Amino acid sequence: MYFLWYLLIGLVAGWLAGLIVKGRGAGFLVNLAVGVIGGLLGGWLFSLLGFVAVGTLGSLLTSLAGAVVLLWLVALLTPRSRKERSDR
Repeated sequence: MYFLWYLLIGLVAGWLAGLIVKGRGAGFLVNLAVGVIGGLLGGWLFSLLGFVAVGTLGSLLTSLAGAVVLLWLVALLTPRSRKERSDR
């Protein structure tokens, strides 16, 4: 049961991170992957700072922070075309 709960938290965190970083969601599977990987990344980053996520809200915030960092890193490392740069 906890596995499904973590997937749901990952889905919500990925969707919210997509809204924050790109301005829109990216789709069900991409949001789920970003949220779950972001949860792992966020948990690792928060543990380095000495924080521990407690409860559902703590897990969601940790996943959201990790997902935003993940999307920011991907955007930083992905080359953009000239048209995409001029649209911003």
